[in-house]
Amino acid sequence: MQKTIGLIGGMSWESTAVYYKEINEIVRRRYGGLSSADVLIHSVDFSRIVAWQKAGEWGKAAEYLGDVGKKLQDAGADCTLICTNTMHIIADEVSAHFDIPLIHIVDVTGSALKAAGAKKPLLLATRYTMEQSFYRDRLKAEYGIEAIVPDEADRAGVHNVIFEELCCGVIRKSSHDLYCQAIEKAKASGCDAVILGCTEIGLLIGPDDTDLPVFDSTKLHAAAAVDFACGVDDNQLLATG
Repeated sequence: MQKTIGLIGGMSWESTAVYYKEINEIVRRRYGGLSSADVLIHSVDFSRIVAWQKAGEWGKAAEYLGDVGKKLQDAGADCTLICTNTMHIIADEVSAHFDIPLIHIVDVTGSALKAAGAKKPLLLATRYTMEQSFYRDRLKAEYGIEAIVPDEADRAGVHNVIFEELCCGVIRKSSHDLYCQAIEKAKASGCDAVILGCTEIGLLIGPDDTDLPVFDSTKLHAAAAVDFACGVDDNQLLATG
């Protein structure tokens, strides 16, 4: 019998929909027929989260998301996922509000990178994730991986595309080209892989857009949730609150 997956979603809802679809497609592939996942979703108002991000009020966001995680636990969730890379900056503070395991997106991604032998991946993400150290430090400390970020101009472009387009359901070829150009620059400087380190980026680019290995954090996170729910034991993927 499957365990229940709890999703702290809505950041943005565009990528939360991908989580839901991906989780259920994995379960159907594994078990066939009409099999689907046992999932609880609490989708938050993203505008509130963004306001706290811009103001640097991460503590308020942690209290809010921690309360959401506790509600998922009380509703019967056996694990929880924060369905965004950026908000893992406060993952420890969020998970302190509940007792069920938090499946950490950086650990899931780091495990996949290490298994593939990647040493110097390009990290594409929001400014918060690219410019603050929480993501790259964890990859380095836990997995020996030295993630690289684009230059200032490309960081601004990557960030703006996420918030002004992808989170609003807008897909533009010019933005696709911007991302591909950033990847080519990184490849020329010695990067050996690409991390799609924002949960919306997979809506814009994917493995067909480069000959470097692409690690989509959304899909990796969803697969880890299914592994947990179906009893696949990998303690490296879990961080308890």
